[in-house]
Amino acid sequence: MSDAYEEFVEGERLLRTPPGARHELICARLHQKTAVSMGKLTVARQLPPRSMVKITGNTFVRPDLALLTTATGRLWLAAEIISSDDHKSDTVIKKQIYEELNVPRLWMVDPRYNNVEVYHGSQYGLILKKILAGREILEDELLPDFQIIIDVLFAEI
Repeated sequence: MSDAYEEFVEGERLLRTPPGARHELICARLHQKTAVSMGKLTVARQLPPRSMVKITGNTFVRPDLALLTTATGRLWLAAEIISSDDHKSDTVIKKQIYEELNVPRLWMVDPRYNNVEVYHGSQYGLILKKILAGREILEDELLPDFQIIIDVLFAEI
């Protein structure tokens, strides 16, 4: 299990609870699969899990998975693994931050229901493109070599 960590929203400190073992297993799987798929890409870089990402002057978040553009350092894909005891920060507060930032991709990974909500940024904000579960495959044209079956992502040890 990891340690508690903090994020800052408009200067206000949010203390986040330590992620549990299942959360960390899912996070590790996402990172491993994404790292392999990014091997050939030079336009983006992957940060370590829960790296601090500056959104504005006084808003800093720690996505479970963050991909930044190489040229600008701008966040273009964020993945949040939702914790049942601390879900409001991810599903409400941070989702709103990502929408205001107009992040091109957001994955809301929900171990409570073993599904992934895939959002795309648009001129109208985040648009829910699909909800994946079971044998469906999480993939994205921005990551051409990335694929993971949802059941595999959520599989127990």
